[in-house]
Amino acid sequence: MRKFAVFSATIFISILVAGLYGILHDQVTYTIAPEYFTKFKYDQFGFEPHWFGGHRQTVVVIGFLATWWTGMFIGLVLGLTALIFNNHKSMRKALQKAIVVTFCSALATGVFGFLYGKFVLTRSDVDWWLPQNLIDKDAFITVGSIHNFSYMGGLLGLIAGIYYLVRLNKLQRRQAIKA
Repeated sequence: MRKFAVFSATIFISILVAGLYGILHDQVTYTIAPEYFTKFKYDQFGFEPHWFGGHRQTVVVIGFLATWWTGMFIGLVLGLTALIFNNHKSMRKALQKAIVVTFCSALATGVFGFLYGKFVLTRSDVDWWLPQNLIDKDAFITVGSIHNFSYMGGLLGLIAGIYYLVRLNKLQRRQAIKA
């Protein structure tokens, strides 16, 4: 029963962490390229900025809506994986670290996406859809790269989190056998 509570809490916490990540992520990327939102994300989500009180507030809503589901997926997968632990205490402790690993991976790859976008993609001929009348094409491409890499980072982080949980569980089981 306690393991189920840890599992459920993991999903909820992962949704909150992913949503907060999305909010902060989109505030940063809006600063870099407002056009990415005004000429792409607003249409993608079907939003008008005046609905939420302005651009920054609309970007907050988009940031949360674009990422909460990844948190649910990550929490579900990590939570299910962590059921291999013997008790709820070791499960909870391991999950906390696995979530941090996943978050840091998304953050690190987002930074890499910025560098790749700014110094590689903007100097090449990208085959992405680009809105007409872009004022700052390079910023738009850079932010698109950040967004793409951040999702990839979440996936890589999930894989790293699973690996961490399985490896830690094996280590704990070996130590229990020796004791």
